Amino acid sequence: MQSEPTNNEDALRVCDVEKRYGGVQALAGISLGFPRGSITAIVGDNGAGKSTLLKIMSGAEHPDRGVVEVDGKPVRFHSPEDARDAGIETVYQDLALADNLTAAENFYLGRELKVGWGLLTFLRHRSMQQETERVIQQLGVRIPSVRVPVEGLSGGQRQGVAIARAVNWGSGVLLMDEPTAALGVSETTRVEEIIAGLRGRGLTQTIVSHNLDQVFRLADRIAVMRRGTLVDVVGARDVDAQHVVALITGLASAEPTAGPGS
Repeated sequence: MQSEPTNNEDALRVCDVEKRYGGVQALAGISLGFPRGSITAIVGDNGAGKSTLLKIMSGAEHPDRGVVEVDGKPVRFHSPEDARDAGIETVYQDLALADNLTAAENFYLGRELKVGWGLLTFLRHRSMQQETERVIQQLGVRIPSVRVPVEGLSGGQRQGVAIARAVNWGSGVLLMDEPTAALGVSETTRVEEIIAGLRGRGLTQTIVSHNLDQVFRLADRIAVMRRGTLVDVVGARDVDAQHVVALITGLASAEPTAGPGS
């Protein structure tokens, strides 16, 4: 089991994090940092603990032991709202979009712009629509209109709306759980272009993915998990897919990592 060295440039870090569900140990002493401005992919078989780790970093789950640090300072997330307040936004696999609401309404869901006082308050629909259009165009997300319900959008367009919302509200870290699951080839390509384009914004991105081709296209570094442990952290340009698969399956022994951000 590997424990990644502390890096003062980490935007987010988990230290000796453990999590159990009854008799099942989902995470066993995970220590892993996410360097500012990097893209880290977390890979592993089903049951490796990837999604559990993501949920702890996003405030959706609480660790039984260990610490989450943001910009080097320990934090305690009681809810996803706490993580969002700390600048961490998450795009879950189900996207958490309300199908009956427009893209603009989803963009501002829970953060609606209002005018008025007390019971006499009204939503500032035009302002929300204009700002949503600005951000979506800036990120290169292509949708017919921000004024139509998202249930009429394609899978890739919906994913684009979810990512744009997260990027707009997240000041430092973006967590993504299988960002292109169930998407076609062209839509996957478009979503990957959006993710790659976020590098220039200095955002720290973490992607949980089973798609190793995608991992090597997007990631700077790859964190390999197996049975709730961190097996190794490797530079994406220092290894090939065969080596990563061997780490995932346990057929290769982890060696000290000298990849980016280690």
